[in-house]
Amino acid sequence: MKISVIGANGQLGTDVCRAFRDNGDDVIGLNHEHIEISDHNDTRSTLGDIDPDFVVNTAAMHNVEECEKDPEKSFAVNGIGARNLALASQEIGFTLMHISTDYVFDGVKQSPYLESDCPRPLNVYGNTKIAGEFFVETIAEQYFILRVSAIYGESLCRAKGGLNFVTLMLKLASERDEIRVVNDEFVSPTYTRDIAKQIVHMAGSSHYGLYHGTSQGSCSWYDFAAKIFELTGSTVKLTVADPGEFPAKVPRPTYSVLENKGLQEAKLDIMPPWEKGLKSYLKTLREK
Repeated sequence: MKISVIGANGQLGTDVCRAFRDNGDDVIGLNHEHIEISDHNDTRSTLGDIDPDFVVNTAAMHNVEECEKDPEKSFAVNGIGARNLALASQEIGFTLMHISTDYVFDGVKQSPYLESDCPRPLNVYGNTKIAGEFFVETIAEQYFILRVSAIYGESLCRAKGGLNFVTLMLKLASERDEIRVVNDEFVSPTYTRDIAKQIVHMAGSSHYGLYHGTSQGSCSWYDFAAKIFELTGSTVKLTVADPGEFPAKVPRPTYSVLENKGLQEAKLDIMPPWEKGLKSYLKTLREK
């Protein structure tokens, strides 16, 4: 297949390009200088020239604080951008894979969220992402929406200063004697290479719709840090942060665990446990 990946130089996009190339597909990576998804004409023209079979949209404005400061820009990228891609998918005739987020939920449920649960975003980022989902669902006919959570990978996360949670913990462990991490926020940490493999697996299916695609299981950020230090043999002292010790500038869900129920029902779920994903990632870091 001819695959176009939007946001090809990003943390997830880099691995998606690699996974499709490893699968033998023809991959055209598009970055911000190649396509402006908030502009319908540019989106239609660029993708029309490529004429892809399958488009993966990993591009997003996902710095939560910046989204809060500039909601118009956030909506232009995360909402209108998704709408423009959905329109292009109808006009050109490709299948759209749109990446979304756990931040469409408020975290009140305190048990794994299913695709059927009603979204209730707490911030601008989450609201613009759910708007993008609705545009894709109501416009495109051949589409996948894949919600992911707490992702990390080898490529730099520019929105977070080039660090993900794992590399941040390893950096702090090399600089400090003690690290304090919250133990009351829960996620499903997910390696971007595993998401990329899941996307390739789904690309051969016609079970279109909304899916959750995270690693199996969940943990607190404290538990995640403890596993990182255990697997790397770090002797840094890890302690639980006090409630409110690291106040967030923007409201975020304290529980954003997703269950891959849709993938499991469609017999498409190949996501590993989060601990296995972390081991694979650390192995890759050591090899690099």
